[in-house]
This record gives sequence, structure tokens and C-alpha cells, in this order.
Amino acid sequence: MPAASVASPLLLSLSSSSSPFLSSSSVSFIPSSSSAPAYAVGRKRAAVSVLRALRAEAATLPVLSFTGEKVGEATLDLKSAPPSTARAVVHRALITDRQNARRGTASTLTRAEVRGGGRKPYQQKKTGKARRGSQTTPLRPGGGVIFGPKPRDWSIKINRKEKRLAISTALASAAVAEDAFVVEEFDEAFEAGPKTRDFVAALQRWGLDPKQKAVFFATEFADNVRLSGRNIGSLKMLTPRTLNLYDILDARKLVFTPAAVDYLNSRYCATVFDQYEDDTDGEDDGEEEAAQDETEESEADSSS
Repeated sequence: MPAASVASPLLLSLSSSSSPFLSSSSVSFIPSSSSAPAYAVGRKRAAVSVLRALRAEAATLPVLSFTGEKVGEATLDLKSAPPSTARAVVHRALITDRQNARRGTASTLTRAEVRGGGRKPYQQKKTGKARRGSQTTPLRPGGGVIFGPKPRDWSIKINRKEKRLAISTALASAAVAEDAFVVEEFDEAFEAGPKTRDFVAALQRWGLDPKQKAVFFATEFADNVRLSGRNIGSLKMLTPRTLNLYDILDARKLVFTPAAVDYLNSRYCATVFDQYEDDTDGEDDGEEEAAQDETEESEADSSS
């Protein structure tokens, strides 16, 4: 089945200019800003303006028990980009993730690389056929391929703070749109052993359709819980190590545990982005750390 036929409207909206997702021209679930920051000319100054335009996006999520009853509320306080730049930030991060996942191993043979073809198939004239000098011609079956794919590196670079901003914006938008909720820890419900039927019943009690795509995010999963949910094709069970933008946008509902909410608030809150406000060079933080390590190693070598 084509991916476009099963993708959620939230994901498909990134390719539609008229979509309300992260759009400033229509009513969006991200609060609009009265004065949108103007982009400065130049790549570096533009990156700085995006950083300084970040805003906190707080949302109150209902907390449900394993039986489906509301037992409280939790606050998800994340940074999000303003409506004028949120769409571009999320789209850039999504394209980067999808393109970096390409292996780039597709390869075809040109007429010079196809085996054989050293002898002229038949004489030039007196046959009534079109002249042919080699069997490796791209015009014949088994010949070379014209302008075919060759192994290449498809990876592109994105700044770490920009990628974090895209994830936090997507999470905050889903929370404000009431597409997310919190469930209490329920590891003890599966102590007897994994049971997919019980997990599906729990999803239904929480108001989820097992046939619709959903993301269950937790800091860690007990073995029986993981085994119970892995057979549900529409459910993605993610941890901090596997959290990604594509699954967030592709899901209709997001389910968190209290520990996961605490992790998101500490990972994507205001203080995490504030440490990058003085970083105006637009370079990736990983590259800066690598350059700093190389400098320290060179100083150590010179001193020895």
C-alpha cells in the first residue's frame, strides 16, 4: 500500500500550502504572534532570529488510569517556533530525517561496465538491419543503462538545536490540539505475562481506535508491556532513544507516561534552548565539540 494513502492528515499537511498545520494564514493551534520577527538578510542572522523568536508553549494534558478514568492533569511546557517559521522548521527537519535514512546503494552498469560486447555482432552492411557495434549498447536488452543511479551519499546537515526545535514544536502543537494525553504506569497489569488482547482493550478504554496510528512514548517499557504492544501494527512504542519527528507527525494520537512528560519538559523546555542564545555562528554543536577536542589534543601533544 502506498505510504501516501495511509499517512495522517497532520503529515500530509506539510506538502499542502493551504493546510492549517503550522500556518499563520489560518486558525492554528499554535497561538499567533502580533509581531512576527523579520528575517535578516544572510544565513547566520536568519538562524539567530529564529532562535530569539522561540516561545514557550504550555498545554494541560489529562491523566488517565489503566481503566480509562481521568485521575488528574499534567502540564507539558515546551518551546515552539512562531507560526511564521514553524512550518519551515518542521518541514526541514522532516526532509532531513527522511533523506538521511536513504542508504544510497542503488547502482546500475553503463555500457562500458557491462560484461561482453567486445566483438561486433554482425557486419556493418548487407544485412538489412541497423548497424550495431556492440551488444552493450543501451538500446538493446542486456545493455548498459543511460544516466542510471550510482552509489551516493544522500545525507544532509541540520543543526542540533534546529532539530530539537522541530520536535518540540510538533509535540507542543499536538498537545495544544488535544491530540495527546497521559496514562499512569501500568506495568503491574501485565505481570502475569504479555497479552496483546489486553493491550488493545486498554487502548479502547483510553478512547483510541486500534486501527488508527498512535505513538506511545515512555522512558522505558517493561518486557511484558513491550511484547504486548509490538504486535499492534498501528502503534509505535518509542523511547527517548527512538523518538523521531516522522512518527510524531504520522500519528493521530500521542500517549505519554508521567515519566515521559517529565523527560520532555526537561529536554525541550525553555532552559535547554536558552543556552544556545549566544551561539550565533549557526554551526552544529557536535562539530563545535569535535573542534574543541581536536584543539585540546593538539595542545597536549605540543606540551609533551
